[in-house]
Amino acid sequence: QITTLINHKDKPKRSDKTLQAIQRVGQAVNVAVGRFVTVGEAIANENHELKKEMSVACIEARRAGETIAQLTDVASLDHPESDSHITIFTDKTGVVKAARLLLSSVTKVLVLADRIVIKQIITSRNKVLATMEQLEKVSSFQEFVQIFSQFGNEMVEFAHLTGDRQNDLKDEKKKARMAASRAVLEKCTMMLLTASKTCLRHPDCESARINKDGVFHRMRLALEQVIEIVTDSRPNGENEMAPVSIYSGIKEFKNKVEGLRENLYFLSKENLSTMLEVILEHTEDFTDSAYTSHEHREHILELSKQAKMELEQLVSVWMQAQNHKTKDLMEDLEVAILKTCQCMNELKREVHSAATSLAADLLKYHTDHMVLKALKITGVEGNLEAVAEYTCKLSEQKEQLVEMCRLLRHVSGTEPLEITCIHAEDTFQVTGPQIISAAETLALHPSSKIAKENLEVFCEAWESQLSDMSMLLREINDVFEGRRGEKRVYLSLPRPGKHNANLKALKPVKLDTEEQAKIAKLGLELHLLTSDVDSETEKWEDQENEIVQRGQGMSSMAYSMYLFTRGEGLLKTTQDLFHQAEIFATEGTKLASALHAFSDQVHDDDKPLLLLEAEKLISMCKQLQITAKASVQGKSATFTKVDACILKTRNVMTLLCQLLPLCCKLLRKNKAGNGCLKPAPPWREDRIRTGTNAHTPERRAETFGIKSLENHVTNMTFLESK
Repeated sequence: QITTLINHKDKPKRSDKTLQAIQRVGQAVNVAVGRFVTVGEAIANENHELKKEMSVACIEARRAGETIAQLTDVASLDHPESDSHITIFTDKTGVVKAARLLLSSVTKVLVLADRIVIKQIITSRNKVLATMEQLEKVSSFQEFVQIFSQFGNEMVEFAHLTGDRQNDLKDEKKKARMAASRAVLEKCTMMLLTASKTCLRHPDCESARINKDGVFHRMRLALEQVIEIVTDSRPNGENEMAPVSIYSGIKEFKNKVEGLRENLYFLSKENLSTMLEVILEHTEDFTDSAYTSHEHREHILELSKQAKMELEQLVSVWMQAQNHKTKDLMEDLEVAILKTCQCMNELKREVHSAATSLAADLLKYHTDHMVLKALKITGVEGNLEAVAEYTCKLSEQKEQLVEMCRLLRHVSGTEPLEITCIHAEDTFQVTGPQIISAAETLALHPSSKIAKENLEVFCEAWESQLSDMSMLLREINDVFEGRRGEKRVYLSLPRPGKHNANLKALKPVKLDTEEQAKIAKLGLELHLLTSDVDSETEKWEDQENEIVQRGQGMSSMAYSMYLFTRGEGLLKTTQDLFHQAEIFATEGTKLASALHAFSDQVHDDDKPLLLLEAEKLISMCKQLQITAKASVQGKSATFTKVDACILKTRNVMTLLCQLLPLCCKLLRKNKAGNGCLKPAPPWREDRIRTGTNAHTPERRAETFGIKSLENHVTNMTFLESK
């Protein structure tokens, strides 16, 4: 909008339409700045150490926004009395100065807010670490239950903060690392619970202690990595040395080779030879692997030899071309470049085939989880000899899967997928020995229910990682075949509707970039409406009022739908969106019921208007539900349905923006009489039923699987009381 103002053409004749458009843009900038600054000032009030800096930046931004609004107030230019009025037409430099001040002050506010966010995450991590230390030292079950309840709450807070941060990260590599660390914390939280309970029940059991120590150690490493990503630093100032994959090596090598067409002197032959040597060293991971087939090994060795020969030929022609740049030599150079690149493409294809065929075979072979089942059975029987036999088999399986991850990393094709492969390798490396120690504990205490539950948790983590590997393999193949770009949905994040039996048969669809662009304007309108609804709910004195809480819940869901239009947030597929729209409509209907109950308490003069608005809301919600439930087939029809759902959600939110101030006004008006509402139904229970959370909205980004954690804590409390 600022660019539009500064770049507008100074025409001698200005139509009313042009003047009105300029004024609208100026006002829109000022309103947007006002909203932005309001948030900045709220942050400043909560963080005293940066309050002064933040307040100054907010004042500057507000002043700049007001200046832009004044300079674009051009609607009255045609009137003689406004000749002395300074506008964008008489003082364009004023707009430029105001725009510069605005952008610099807004940037300053963002940087200060970012520092606060980083501090919040570090503080939250420190609280989690302190509570973990207490958990490690507890000796009684009752004390453990109390401290673990606190630990659960702190992990929820940490999940929200890091989820927000992950959404904000622009670097896909950092996003993938953050997703991996958060996945470790999610799974380890449950492992920590059962491993600690087992240790408390069997304090003299060495294998139980080893099992528990392994979980604590892994959680600390994951917490440390989150802080490294957030602060963009490494311990002791060391640089991160990521291993180079064959794919990235070949890509860089080909770029250098093809660059010889433009410049014969920009690199040395030694440089090019070294790059090829590094690539061929990495192919030894395939040729030396016991799991690579004889056929693949022979092909890789043959292509490696051919690559060396092609490079020798290329260097020979290249050196000649540097001395004598004739037409024939340049043609020979082109042929040598093409042959070298073709050879590297064939090598790339061969290692991809070797890695993915091995992965497909291993995942198919281990899909029945026979070793895990056998460990559970022999553990319950107390058969130490059989447990030892099956732990050896699990160790073999672990080595196979670790090798598979290493080879897949070489052919993953993108940095985020590379990081996912490294995360998978670490998971198998760590979880394997933990399953073994859990199985040994169960074999030593075969009647222990908690030891059995502990083994189940670790086995589930193993099975979950195997399931994720199947999805990862599909993504790697998609990238290789050009069906996917750099951006991806990370496997480790929880997905809504994942465990809903009704959704299993439906094929999930995502919006492509073009569709996101088409729906962006509608999504932005929805975003602005959620801000309006939030500001209206904040005006209510009674935040526990059912109308407020329903409104907050609906705003939260609408915000998650806005994030979907940007390809972000918790809703990943169109099916997720339609499911969210249904819940949103249901919540709207419940709000209408609350409005009917409220109408009984208002004066007769005001009642018809309130009831009319409530009926409108019911009608709109019914229409949205019908649209969300309608069955469609084909890409075009699906997009039309998405568009309709977002549009109808926007209409409901527009009505909500009118309803909330009306109700607030009527409540204040009736407070002198019988104006307080009947007690609202328990909102917490309602939130669980509808799948929303008004106080921790979905805009707080993806969180851990906290619900199951809360259930565990509840069950523990119940057992303790028994």
